[in-house]
Amino acid sequence: MPGKKILMLTGEFTEEYEIYVYQQAMEAVGHTVHVICPDKKAGDLIKTSLHDFEGDQTYTEKLGHFFTINKTFSEAEAQLDQYQAVYCAGGRGPEYIRTDKRVQAIVRHFHEKQKPIFTICHGVQILIAVDGVVRGKKVGALGACEPEVTLAGGTYIDLSPTEAYVDGTMVSAKGWTALAAFIRECLKVLGTEIRHSDDIAKAA
Repeated sequence: MPGKKILMLTGEFTEEYEIYVYQQAMEAVGHTVHVICPDKKAGDLIKTSLHDFEGDQTYTEKLGHFFTINKTFSEAEAQLDQYQAVYCAGGRGPEYIRTDKRVQAIVRHFHEKQKPIFTICHGVQILIAVDGVVRGKKVGALGACEPEVTLAGGTYIDLSPTEAYVDGTMVSAKGWTALAAFIRECLKVLGTEIRHSDDIAKAA
């Protein structure tokens, strides 16, 4: 089966791990991940953030590594039919890119075409900016997003920090500590099968 093309929506201060780990894991198994940010071109840099819980009432934020955008936003925007799925990474980026009408139109495309939609942490903020995307869906996200999910007509699922949830072709998770489970479920939705050598030997 040929690899799929996945479009990743990011902004400044998107969560570092949710960009780097996701992209590299998907590309390791043959998929292509184009990472875009409004008004950024391929080769431009964005700042990323590192969020963690360190005993305060909410998460802390530190500056992560710079990330090099690998697809010009306007080009991806004009070529949505070539992508089989969209991924909304979390962190602080979703807070502002969700108000961009072009980002909303991208999400609407994947929703109306019934293509897989993947969201982690604050990424759900991008989805709830488009009417109907989470309505009737069970969705995991950072706990602080629960009111927004509910008001948008979805059902918030309080996942453990290492779980992912699948509702149809929508995959969601609470945050970067769930990336292993999240990526595994995304691969299943994409139809990607990973077989270990022992399995191949038994099947022979």
